[in-house]
Amino acid sequence: MAEISLGPRPYAVPTPLWIIGTYDREGNPDAMAAAWAGIANSEPPCVVVGVRSSRKTYENILENRCFTINVPNTTLAPQADYFGIESGREEKGKFEKAGLTPGRAGKINAPYVREFPLHLECRLADRMTMGSHVVIIGQILDVVADESVLDEKGRPDIKKIDPVIFAPVMQAYFGVGENIGKAFEIGKEFKDKKDPE
Repeated sequence: MAEISLGPRPYAVPTPLWIIGTYDREGNPDAMAAAWAGIANSEPPCVVVGVRSSRKTYENILENRCFTINVPNTTLAPQADYFGIESGREEKGKFEKAGLTPGRAGKINAPYVREFPLHLECRLADRMTMGSHVVIIGQILDVVADESVLDEKGRPDIKKIDPVIFAPVMQAYFGVGENIGKAFEIGKEFKDKKDPE
């Protein structure tokens, strides 16, 4: 296998396609697509999202000290993509234009996307400027799921959610593939493997 250096680039794949929901100063719901994002901590549960400081969403997060993370399914990928194309500074009716419904989060002052199967309600915990983006850390105060996407134990099921996955290098969206094995199980065969003599 030949290895080729690609230099310092944001080429970790995949990334999520998350929609950040916020209210502006006048109480208008806004939504922005974000891919530089992930879970940052377990206790307390936190997410991390990279947002440019020039974005209306960043301004809204500072104003309200909270935001929602909305997980779209592949059926609604075009609407989710639209949230990354249109700016909340120029278009106040992004939800209406996308044919989606803003709901009011239960634990924070932020909107969520009613048609998306999963949303996280987050309080701004911290932020740090990294260069092109500000890293926003949000403490998860609640996770709300459509009942239809839960497994038999009441947990979010990735196949039922059918989230959109973003490939930054290709600038393309994908769906979830097949289950290839149980985490923390399939690698056990190497744990007790004897060293070669």
